[in-house]
Amino acid sequence: MKFSELAIVFCAATMTMSCIRQEPLNAECDIVSVSLPGDVLNRQPLIENNKVTLIVKNDVSLIALAPEFELTPGATIEPASGTVRNFLVPQTYTVTSQDGEWSKEYTVVVERNNTINLNYSFEHVKVATALGGACQYDVFYEVGPSGKESMEWASANQAYALSFQASTPNTFPTYQGEDGVDGKCAVLVTRSTGSWGQRLGKPLASGNLFIGKFDMSDAVNHPLEATHFGTLFSNIPSQFSGYYKYTPGETYCEPDADGNLVAVPGKIDSFSLYAVLYESVPGQEWLDGNNVLAEDNPYIISTAIIPDRHASEEWVEFSVPFIYRPGKTIDPEKLKAGKYSLAVVMGSSQEGDRFCGAIGSTLKVDEVSITCLSDTEGN
Repeated sequence: MKFSELAIVFCAATMTMSCIRQEPLNAECDIVSVSLPGDVLNRQPLIENNKVTLIVKNDVSLIALAPEFELTPGATIEPASGTVRNFLVPQTYTVTSQDGEWSKEYTVVVERNNTINLNYSFEHVKVATALGGACQYDVFYEVGPSGKESMEWASANQAYALSFQASTPNTFPTYQGEDGVDGKCAVLVTRSTGSWGQRLGKPLASGNLFIGKFDMSDAVNHPLEATHFGTLFSNIPSQFSGYYKYTPGETYCEPDADGNLVAVPGKIDSFSLYAVLYESVPGQEWLDGNNVLAEDNPYIISTAIIPDRHASEEWVEFSVPFIYRPGKTIDPEKLKAGKYSLAVVMGSSQEGDRFCGAIGSTLKVDEVSITCLSDTEGN
């Protein structure tokens, strides 16, 4: 073989090895974390699929803030991280993947400690997609006095999509219904998770809706920890009110060791609908399915739980007080500093967190409100 031919072979081999060693460019385009310069944040940012909420202290000006973003490797953000912007109104950012093929638009909202919606009508939904657009589900949100979105409700709809049992909003466990007390309502249905859920020992999914965030990062393996209940609350809640309808499913079941549903004779399904005020501390800024009503949870201040939850085809009005746990009071300084949070939780099967319940159990909820005292009336 001539020298020139050897050179060509060597170059070709070198180029081939270089191509083999080259790592593919990252296609992810997510915000991983957010921070603000200075001691202005009152709690960890809430990062959702396409929205980031920053809670700042009451004396922080919103006119000129410069959020700094950590992104998935290689991704870029526009405007650039650290850009000063006016957060009196929500601001939009676009994250582009390293390979340049994908982008995602995020809305970044900054709220002060005392920003909270106290009336929940379930009139507003936006449609989210999963499985590459193969299915669509409802995401509830509330609108504040300004006419803009003030909060987004969380549910496990995104996790349910993995079961391939749903395609349209009303085939998911949580969706918007038309027959509310006034306008529309929230509908929660306990549904089968099919063969996918049976293999995982999770054969049914309770419809759920709550204030907080559903963490998809490890929801399949640790579903109780995936429910992050609660949001910052700077008022003193006294009463939890609203309306519900409830129809239990025909057969109450529990999963056996193989994930099969086994009927429990004589047992009737019930639902969950309650509110919890708790102290938010570093390391426990939210409650989850393990401790949201735990008697030994030292951070729970008070709870509002409907004592008589019964089936009804007509709307049932409820109004229950927040009952303080023994020895618990509200510290005015902690309240002012934004150290308390409120969780509102509802589910179509009370024991759905253990994958127990009756398929078809249906809870409808509407016109929920939290009545609050002034800080001079508390305790």
